[in-house]
Amino acid sequence: MINKTLAELASGLDSGEFSSVELTQAYLDRIQAEDSKYNAFITVTATEALAQAKAADARRSAGKAGPLTGIPLAHKDIFCTAGVKTSCGSKMLDNFIAPYDATVTHNLAEAGMVSLGKTNLDEFAMGSSTESSYYGPSHNPWDLTRVPGGSSGGSAVAVAARLAPAATGTDTGGSIRQPASFCGITGIKPTYGRVSRWGMIAYGSSLDQGGPMTQTALDAAMMLNAMAGFDAKDSTSVNKEVPDYTLRLNEPLKGLRIGLPKEYFGAGLNPDIAACIQSAVKQFESMGATVKEISLPRTDLAIPAYYIIAPAEASTNLSRYDGVRYGHRCDSPVDLFDLYTRSRGEGFGDEVKRRIMIGTYALSAGYYDAYYRKAQQLRRLIKNDFEAALQEVDVIMGPTTPAPAWVVGEKAKDPVSVYLEDIYTISANLAGLPGMSIPCGFVDGMPVGLQVIGNYFDESLLLNIGHQFQQSTDWHTKSAV
Repeated sequence: MINKTLAELASGLDSGEFSSVELTQAYLDRIQAEDSKYNAFITVTATEALAQAKAADARRSAGKAGPLTGIPLAHKDIFCTAGVKTSCGSKMLDNFIAPYDATVTHNLAEAGMVSLGKTNLDEFAMGSSTESSYYGPSHNPWDLTRVPGGSSGGSAVAVAARLAPAATGTDTGGSIRQPASFCGITGIKPTYGRVSRWGMIAYGSSLDQGGPMTQTALDAAMMLNAMAGFDAKDSTSVNKEVPDYTLRLNEPLKGLRIGLPKEYFGAGLNPDIAACIQSAVKQFESMGATVKEISLPRTDLAIPAYYIIAPAEASTNLSRYDGVRYGHRCDSPVDLFDLYTRSRGEGFGDEVKRRIMIGTYALSAGYYDAYYRKAQQLRRLIKNDFEAALQEVDVIMGPTTPAPAWVVGEKAKDPVSVYLEDIYTISANLAGLPGMSIPCGFVDGMPVGLQVIGNYFDESLLLNIGHQFQQSTDWHTKSAV
């Protein structure tokens, strides 16, 4: 059972091959037996999961089951889940029990999915390796000495190690796509505003977007059907009709125009990864697509722009954690100043403190115009570059990451080298565009991801491309376990 995709599990539940309770128990048993070496989960909700599975079986018996009813999943521990610890990978929220469900959590529960628990992540989603988590790093199932990527590393590991058939993730600068690439799974970041951010603990409010992490593009389409949609509670949610993302999966790719940015294939890209990407592109050409070199001239400016804007938003969003209402509170504060400073000093890890300091500096009087305003102007220019490119081509393809997963601790003393790993993913967040990573090969025994970036609200086309590629290749079927 544990190697089956969402689509296969749905079929097995429909046919009565197994019940949701049996399926859920199989995953819970596997988590208990195996997760000590992966550290994918922060919290496992076995009792609640079995109760949800029992309810799903009853729903199916009554003839009221949908496509996802009774299928287990794992939630990134950044989505509020009523009655369950929602830590964001931080000591600051180690004692926080969410009083309500995030919209994403609610929507997937309404679809009948069974939550196995909450997955590990970089603290407050700030990181590209899951090494900044208060609960220790997660480990890549393909090589336990290597990182799984981040910040949604625990979710990627859960799917790749078959601890869950699917998981939710969030992507602020590549945090779904990069771990999907490192762990050899499918991950899609929808258009900004497509999936509700309500109840998803904020890092960078103008960049964060939730999305599915699955084995296949078909599975991602099934999940996105349940996750996407307008939410009046979220001011950044877009009131636009949600299509059925499974309808276009089987459309042929004849006539698809693919753009390859020359900036994505220059210095810094591992040559073996470049070869994997080129091989994947040739596969698309054999399916009737045409390929054209394009330019995204401001690619190298995306990282400096992002690492001003995201920390600036983070410093604002994280100011609410002050030891007063919720979260970590220091012992025996002598006054209010002591309460604030010690609670925050004890509650936040080094990477979070680093970004708060950068963000506060960029927003401070005398520096706002020099840094923050400039970064926002760059953001607009990067968006314009994409819009110009997407008038010439239907989608943009390239590597998800410049190199395979690195060894845990290898970059610990050089945070900037970690930031540079996001060079190909960050731009899509700055522009608000949808982006997807699908497995397309291996380098040194580690998975490689192909990134596909599309036009606004064109997730259906990305999923169609992913599905067609997965119909003609078997990279997505390779398992680490």
